[in-house]
Amino acid sequence: MNKTELIEHIAKQADISKAAATRALEALISGVKSTLKKNGSVAIAGFGTFAVTKRAARTGRNPRTGAAIKIKAAKVPKFRPGKALKDAV
Repeated sequence: MNKTELIEHIAKQADISKAAATRALEALISGVKSTLKKNGSVAIAGFGTFAVTKRAARTGRNPRTGAAIKIKAAKVPKFRPGKALKDAV
């Protein structure tokens, strides 16, 4: 399912226009992004939790030359599914 199909699904399920569904989805995505930028987490009961984790610096390999390269530490977004989502799948 891509973003367009998700918007259509939201519009149909909530009985709202596609424009309103688009605004709702964009607001959700924007809220999650801004919270994660502040190192917060977003927990949606029955769905899961979005959080920021730290990835340590490590040594990698250039696939073409095989030379060792240093990869900097980074903050990355993670999603942990909730029990209800796990059970549904």
